[in-house]
Amino acid sequence: MSDPISVRARFERFPATVKGAFIFRGEDANPHQVVVGSARVAALGPGGSGPVPMAPVTLDVVPHRDVFVPFELPLSELEPGWYTLVCDVDVDGSPATYDGGRRFSVPWPRATVRRGAVKVGREVKLEDATVHVEQVDCSGDSIKVHLRVEPASEVTLEAVRRRPPPAGPRARARRGDRTGQGDGLPVDADRRVPARRASGVAAGVRKRRSTSPAVASRVGGAG
Repeated sequence: MSDPISVRARFERFPATVKGAFIFRGEDANPHQVVVGSARVAALGPGGSGPVPMAPVTLDVVPHRDVFVPFELPLSELEPGWYTLVCDVDVDGSPATYDGGRRFSVPWPRATVRRGAVKVGREVKLEDATVHVEQVDCSGDSIKVHLRVEPASEVTLEAVRRRPPPAGPRARARRGDRTGQGDGLPVDADRRVPARRASGVAAGVRKRRSTSPAVASRVGGAG
C-alpha cells in the first residue's frame, strides 16, 4: 500500500545556512490532515543529528497539490559530512517519518581531504564484460570515478575499503563517457560504503544487465 502523502525537501545551500522548504503532496484521492511536529538534519555517516528550527504546523493536504513548509538551517554546528533532512509528522493521526530525499554536504577542512587526480588504469573482468577503471578525481567534498564497461552492461558498485567516503544518496550512470560525483575522502575516515547499483565500479562489481558501454559512476554524494 502506497503512502497517502509524499514529502520532498527542496533548498538552496548557502555558506552558512540551508534555506528551503518541505513540500507535502497528497498522493491518493483523499484529503489528509498532516501535523508536522518536528524536523531534523541527520548525518549519512558518523555525525549524529540535530533539530531543524521549524515551528509545529497543521496542514490540510489535498490530492495532488503541493503545500510548502519553509525552514532555515544554520550549518555552524554541523560536523563535516553528508546530511539529509527528515521530518516527523502525524498523517490523519498516524505517526510517520519522511526523508526529504535530497542531500547536502558540509565540507571537510582542506588539510584533511585528499585532492587531485589519481590515474588507475586497471580493469575488472566479469563473466561477460570488462570494467575499465581509468581515473579518480578527488575534490573538497566529492570524488569522481571515470570508467568504461565493455560490452554494454550494468553492474553493482561496492566500495569496501578501509577509508572510503560515507554513503551518499544514490549512484548514477548515464550514456557515454560521464563523470559522476560523490562525497569526499577525509584522510582519517574509516568507513564502509553499502552496495549500490550503477553502470560502473569503484571497488567491486557484479554483472547485471545490458546498458551503456561507457560511463562514470557516483560514489556516495549528494542528490
